[in-house]
Amino acid sequence: MSTTRKHTALPKAQILIEALPWLVRHNGKTVVIKFGGNAMIDEQLKAAFAQDVVFLHHAGLKPVVVHGGGPQISAALDQHGIVSEFKAGLRVTTEDAMDVVRMVLAGQVQRELVGLLNQHGPLAVGLTGEDAHTITATKHQPEIDGELVDIGRVGEITDIDTGAIEALLADGRIPVVSSIARSQDDGHVYNVNADTAAAALAAALGAETLMVLTDVEGLYEDWPNSDEVISRLTASQLEKLLPELSSGMVPKMEGCLHAVRGGVTTARVIDGRVQHSILLEIFTDEGIGTMVVPDEHEGES
Repeated sequence: MSTTRKHTALPKAQILIEALPWLVRHNGKTVVIKFGGNAMIDEQLKAAFAQDVVFLHHAGLKPVVVHGGGPQISAALDQHGIVSEFKAGLRVTTEDAMDVVRMVLAGQVQRELVGLLNQHGPLAVGLTGEDAHTITATKHQPEIDGELVDIGRVGEITDIDTGAIEALLADGRIPVVSSIARSQDDGHVYNVNADTAAAALAAALGAETLMVLTDVEGLYEDWPNSDEVISRLTASQLEKLLPELSSGMVPKMEGCLHAVRGGVTTARVIDGRVQHSILLEIFTDEGIGTMVVPDEHEGES
């Protein structure tokens, strides 16, 4: 072997060996990944995301992908002449809008993601929360200025049935779940927040990790005065911060809180604008987001 080849190959071996403790720690563990933000729109980021998820699968983890599709839904509603309206940070979803939401999530965003993953083998299987009663919801009415507001077919999750997802994982597949829920009380379906759905699934599956891809570096310590990211905080610390957060971060951080309070070992908000951010977060010390841990884990490194 030439000296040049030795020198170029050695760093690769060192990188692989560095990943060993994480490979051992995460082997056989379920990780729920909420796919969103720029990673859903940028072609290179989409491809890198699919590679990361397939890598996790082949590295012995059990990835489950949950997605929404805000930008795609807004574009489709425009095409159908339906105005996008938001109240309390949630999309007002009329019956007509719900038909479009369902079509975009299950028929467009999910299909594309399943296709990207399946370029690497017969791995991904798409389902929505309607399938096999995976996600059940009832009508969600947010409170604005002390009054309950009707925002249409927006659901609040009441039950999770993990049977279909667990069967797919046992069969060596990668479930890709669209954030639509069946109704608990009338024959319709509900649009549910994908951050909330991912957190509920992570808790119900007893996942090791919940990862939420977003378009920021993590949770900022003192935004907008500082861009210093909080790299780690406990559930109680996060709970105190929640009232101060921007509306877009609230469902993500509430999801992380729900997950770790529900038995998930760590929940992380990571920057989906960084290629291979999932691998960096899981297999290196260079965590690139904000990690939330249960209170009793405070002393652990």
